Formats: sequence, C-alpha cells, structure tokens
Amino acid sequence: MTKTVVINVVGLSKRLIGEHTPFLKRFTEGHVLQTIEPVVPAVTCTAQATYLTGERPSTHGIVGNGWYFKTECEVKFWRQSNKLVQAPKIWEKLRKEVPDFTCANLFWWYNMYSTVDFSVTPRPNYLADGRKIPDVYSHPTGLRDRLQKELGTFPLFHFWGPKTSIRSSEWIANAAILTDQWHDPTLSLVYLPHLDYNLQRHGLNFSVIKKDLEEIDAVVEKLVKHYQKQHANVVLLSEYGITNVDHPIHLNRILRKAGYLGIRVERGLELLDAGASKAFAVADHQIAHVYVNDPSVKDAVGDLLKGIQGVENVLHGTVLESAGLANDRSGDFVLIAAPSSWFTYYFWEEESKAPDYARMVDIHKKPGYDPVEMFTDPSDPFVVPKVLWKLVKKKMGFRTVMDVIPLKAELVKGSHGAVPTDKEDWPVIIHGTMNSDKLEDTIPATEVFRILEEKIKPSNQ
Repeated sequence: MTKTVVINVVGLSKRLIGEHTPFLKRFTEGHVLQTIEPVVPAVTCTAQATYLTGERPSTHGIVGNGWYFKTECEVKFWRQSNKLVQAPKIWEKLRKEVPDFTCANLFWWYNMYSTVDFSVTPRPNYLADGRKIPDVYSHPTGLRDRLQKELGTFPLFHFWGPKTSIRSSEWIANAAILTDQWHDPTLSLVYLPHLDYNLQRHGLNFSVIKKDLEEIDAVVEKLVKHYQKQHANVVLLSEYGITNVDHPIHLNRILRKAGYLGIRVERGLELLDAGASKAFAVADHQIAHVYVNDPSVKDAVGDLLKGIQGVENVLHGTVLESAGLANDRSGDFVLIAAPSSWFTYYFWEEESKAPDYARMVDIHKKPGYDPVEMFTDPSDPFVVPKVLWKLVKKKMGFRTVMDVIPLKAELVKGSHGAVPTDKEDWPVIIHGTMNSDKLEDTIPATEVFRILEEKIKPSNQ
C-alpha cells in the first residue's frame, strides 16, 4: 500500500490553470494531466459517488444532489448518510485486500455513518429558538472536539451562503493536515469547495475570479507540500467545470401553467406539494428530474418539456439506460439544459406568495438547488445593516429569520451539470505516471476509481 491523498479542487478545469495559479501550473507540468469526461449529471454528489465506486448513477443510485423520495412524497437535497450510496466504495474494497488500510474523509459528501476510519463533515446544530450554530460531525466523535479546539469552530457561514470565502477551504485543509499527523491514514480524501462560489456568481470572469484562483492555489500548495513530505502519492482532481449561463428556466412554473403542479397555501404563502402534483421538476443546476405521478399525462408532459426553450435534451425510457441514469430514484424524464441555460426550482407566480424559505439559506427545505443563496440583493442599499441587526437580535435571544436572499435567478452567471461543449471546461485529474506506456488524454469518470486504486495499491505489489 502507498499512502495517497486525493485533493478535490471543486470547479477546476484546464481553462483555470495558468497565471493566477502558479503552483497548480508547476504541479501540472511535472505530472500527468488527464481530462475527465463528466458523469451526467455533473454535480457534486453524483460525481463523487462515481469516482469512489467506479460505477454509473444507474448502479450507485446517486442521481443528483437530491431527488424525489417516492415513499415519503418529499424532495430531499444534501442528505448525508453514506448508506444512500448503493455500491461498494474504494476504501471498502481495499480494506478487504489489506487489513491495515485506513481512510480519512474530509468533507466529501455522504460522509456520515460510512465505513471510513476517520470522517469530518459539516453538521450545524439547529436550536429550539430557531438559531443555526456552526458545527461538524466526526467519526470518531472525539475528532470533532480535537479539531475545533485546534482550529476554532468550523466557519459554516463561509462554506455556503452570501459570506462564502476561502476560510472554509482553509479550515478543511488544516483539518486534513492535523488528521494526517494524528492518525496517518493510508488514503485521505480532501474537499476544497472555494472555486465553486464565485464561479457560480460571476462565471468565467477572470477579472473577478483571479483572486479566488490565487487563494485556492495557496491552499493546495500547502496541502501538497505537507503530503509530499510524507512521501505520499498526490492526486488532484475536480468534479466538474463551470461555464457561463444567462438563461434561468423556471420549469415548475411552466408545469404549473399547464395544470400539472400541486400547490398548497399556508399562511398566505405557497408551497410545492410534490405528492399531490401530476408532474413536477426537481431542478439541480443544469439538469432536472421530472417526476410524473399521473401516468395518464406522461406523454403530454414529455411533449411539453421538449418544447421549452433552453432545454437541449429530454432523456427518458431506454435513453436513460444508455445515459447511466436508469435508477428508480431518477425522474421519468431527465432534462439537460443548453450551454447557456440552467434550471431553477421556482414554482410561485407572484413574489409576494413565495414561501418563507425562498428568501433564506435553507438547503434542506427547498425542493431543488438554489445558487441564489450566495447573493444578497444588490439593489437594496440597506441589506448590510439589515443583516447586522438580525444578527444582534439572534444574539439577544430573539427569534428572527435571515430572509435576505433575493428572488433574482438572473444574478447567477455560472453553472454546471451538463457536459460542457469545450473540453477546456471539463474536470481534470492530475497525478503521477501510472504503470502504462501511454495514457489517454481523456478518461470516463468511472476510470477515476481504477486510477486511485492503482495509486494506493500498485499492480506490482
């Protein structure tokens, strides 16, 4: 066994490696760089599950960052139990072959109740008075306390939301180094999300994102130098590349207008009632699962979806099988957006009737992914004082909600999920030479599993 670290630099692509990432550029020049053909959907949870199992979504079951849980009639995003992944993971396979193999997972998803030896993942405390307190979950449980004693509380509000910054990736990197020093795992999986933020806010606008590139470059350099001192194999990879978008598509509003959506009104506000809908969409960046509860309208729904401007492909039936998405968790139709388009979860027709969670950072209540959570309203000159006043009230013990997220999907300038038209925007894997005379320039996402296995357990051992 060879000690190995896999550093997941979210959003990294060939296009981003250059003058603003001097360390990454030097590292790439001394190693093998391969482009990864993205799995569909090219989103966090699906990509990670594909890398760690070597299987497609039809087998491992992670068909997106969230999906419709049919027996509960609820849409759920960002679940955390590793038991949702329906295929064996790389550490389970290697542990069977080498008993002293150990694995540490620092913030890759589905990191609760897994079979890794050491895990750390975001897990805030939700208090009875409505407050959300930053925290993490760990295994063993004492690792959480030891890390936060050394590094301070995990900066949750810098991990997602309007305050996102390099602080969260720095914390994760430092936690990985400490975990390695304390436990010396054979395989370390490290998740660095920083590029994800401003790439979605601003797209490929280098005048803005150059600072983010410089910041993540420094964090990666610190991590790589630490592991190189341990004589570890270092693998850098990404899950997807982000491309420019300017056309949000409100699928549920279209389905509502056609009479397929179920809406429940509570306190004058509207809620999407998935179980009562004839058909509805679960939006996830540039892909969407459309579930049809009423079989009698399936053909009509399919025809409607095919005619929507900005929808490039509508996958269903046997096409879902060839796409690797034939799993019971998938929608009856899976929509792929055109290159400049993406899908919102919005279902209300009047902003005054939008649910209360729409104006909040609330990744678990929203029936779809919402990148607008990274913004405050740029047209509101008083938004900063409003946020500060709400924080003061929370600290004083008053119940209040942070309803500062705008309902303006047009603010989002970058997205992912579909396969980019230009390979310069595909994800990458950067590693040392394998036992092969010739390596392909591009590999399928499922091949990452074999590369990692080869790094940890070379064929000559």
